[in-house]
Amino acid sequence: MLAVIGASNAPVVLLDGSLNIIAASTSFCDAFKIDPSTVPGKKFSSLGSGEWDNPQLNALLEATASGAADVDAYEFILNREGQDQRFLVLNARKLEYEDKGQTRLLLAAADVTEARATDKLKDNLLLEKAVLLSEVQHRVANSLQIIASILLQSARRVPNDETRGHLKDAHSRLMSIAAVQRQLAASTQGQVELRTYFAQLCKSLAASMIPDDQVLSIEVEVDDAVTSAKESVSLGLIVTELVINALKHAFPGNRTGKIVVDYKAKGEDWTLLVSDNGVGMPPASDNPKPGLGTNIVEALAKSLEAEVQVASANPGTAISIIHVQVAAAPVARIV
Repeated sequence: MLAVIGASNAPVVLLDGSLNIIAASTSFCDAFKIDPSTVPGKKFSSLGSGEWDNPQLNALLEATASGAADVDAYEFILNREGQDQRFLVLNARKLEYEDKGQTRLLLAAADVTEARATDKLKDNLLLEKAVLLSEVQHRVANSLQIIASILLQSARRVPNDETRGHLKDAHSRLMSIAAVQRQLAASTQGQVELRTYFAQLCKSLAASMIPDDQVLSIEVEVDDAVTSAKESVSLGLIVTELVINALKHAFPGNRTGKIVVDYKAKGEDWTLLVSDNGVGMPPASDNPKPGLGTNIVEALAKSLEAEVQVASANPGTAISIIHVQVAAAPVARIV
């Protein structure tokens, strides 16, 4: 047994019930700069210059010797004077002998210092990437707001009503995309909390398109759902298009009203509903050819594997984007 311990390629130590060292592998002594001739009979906690004397580790080894516990993947920081700090993972087991009065513990030490350094470097790189991405998103949002302001100034100067309307539409879309960018920059975990996201988005739309909040308002009713940053971009653009469409067509002649943005999720299934209490949909014969906004919504819904449904809200209009997770068909078995 002692010869096996001594020749082991792994850094291991054999202890008795009093935590005295019976034998230590050559690899253990080499790894931790210990003179092999000083090891047998020595208290484990007195190895080296006392760097192994740790109250918590001693308590765990004593509990292992009594049979009350095992040491499983215990992380231990080894500090030795004049040497670099080492990160170790320790495991200890009580060995079973026919002689119950003989207690033996086998302690194995794995040096994970290099792995820890690699993990830290990776974490630092990921943090740096996240900071740079956030900075880019903020700058993009600022640039979009500048462009939107230029468009709004241009809209005020042009005499043509149709051109002015197109410029204002472009301004509103840019402001909503800027809001998307700011919300994504605030998300540090790659997940976007939709209630706050939609609330900020609709607040931006209201500020840019509703001159009097006593006449028109936008309400957000969203559950605690979160989604990926990529999916939230598509949802945000859909909300933008549907809210802009309602503001343009549902409340002619300074009509008062309300737009509601509602999102509910259950598992992988979710429904986004944008409704208004405006004048409702025109008769089929008066329905114009679908415009850019409608095409954008349909394309985004398709990318989300969702279906668009349009219905009367009595009064007003309700447009639903519905995603239902399709269950996989059972696999046929050949008997």
